[in-house]
Amino acid sequence: MSPVTTAGRPVDVPATHREVRLVERPGAELRTEHFALRTAPVPAPGPGQLLVRNRYMAVVAVMRTLMTDADLPMPAYEVDAPLWGPAIGEVVAVGDDAAGAGAGASAGAGVAVGDLVEHHASWREYAAVDAGSVRALDLDALPDPAAHLSQALTAWAGVVRGGEVRPGDTVFVSGAAGGVGSMAGQIARLHGAARVIGSTSSQRKADYLTGELGYDAAVLRGAGPIEEQLRRLAPDGLDVVFDNVGGEQLQAALKVANRKARFAIIGALSGQLGPAGSTALVEIDTLQLLARSIELRGLTLLDHLDSVPQWTREIGAAMAAGRLTFPHTRFTGLDQAPGALVGLIAGQHVGAVVVEL
Repeated sequence: MSPVTTAGRPVDVPATHREVRLVERPGAELRTEHFALRTAPVPAPGPGQLLVRNRYMAVVAVMRTLMTDADLPMPAYEVDAPLWGPAIGEVVAVGDDAAGAGAGASAGAGVAVGDLVEHHASWREYAAVDAGSVRALDLDALPDPAAHLSQALTAWAGVVRGGEVRPGDTVFVSGAAGGVGSMAGQIARLHGAARVIGSTSSQRKADYLTGELGYDAAVLRGAGPIEEQLRRLAPDGLDVVFDNVGGEQLQAALKVANRKARFAIIGALSGQLGPAGSTALVEIDTLQLLARSIELRGLTLLDHLDSVPQWTREIGAAMAAGRLTFPHTRFTGLDQAPGALVGLIAGQHVGAVVVEL
């Protein structure tokens, strides 16, 4: 161990750490062999940077897509380089420009040594990150650090800003047992939805949706045409669709949608979870969209970062009151991260997937 002095406070930081790298772009099937655990020097924070020790990291479906050349508003993963994604880390050192301000001084983003921050340099034990790119956790509003890695912000944005859920609405959430969907149904209920229907891939997950998460009913993929199931479970039609999947499920929901229904397009799992080059193409009758005044809105989290304080307060208060839970599967150890992602893509997990380092 080599001591590092920062802002007058000595912190023991190892000379090396572990990081997970992508060693080969996957084809049709993602396997743990596509990853490698490497040892590398712990980076030193430069001017305007923080050194963080990662405590938690999220594993999400879009990581599979980032291994391809898909057109996304974020860079693809590089071969023989560490992967990245949402992480919670403890600030253990600051760059020279911030360290000179005295003991306990805040770094450039208003955080200090010992604070927990959210950033995007996951899949490694230590990371040097720009101080201006991190977000300090509001642990008063949401005390569980891992819960800040929930996909509740995406769910909240889709329900509140995309779907504009209102009291009395019938809401359909596709991919309802995943990290986003497991939160979306609960948030829709908080905002007054009268009936919430989710789709999933197995009876086990369907039972979880209705038994634990407050869904009224579940559409089961593979148990018959999606449209027929939706018409049976939503005889009065759909007012809001929170779409994580695309493909057949989006097409079916469009046929069952009421006049002036609002569609929040959040994901495209029918393409994301397939091999490289997969798509989530859907035939849409635009005349019907016009005739029924249906709104389709594509949402990306990057456009709603301004709502972080609002959703943190709302979700934290709902959790404290027992009105909302954070469904997740938790793994321990960086070496478990590749298998956690492989399992996620294979549909093995319910809720968000978090790795505790």
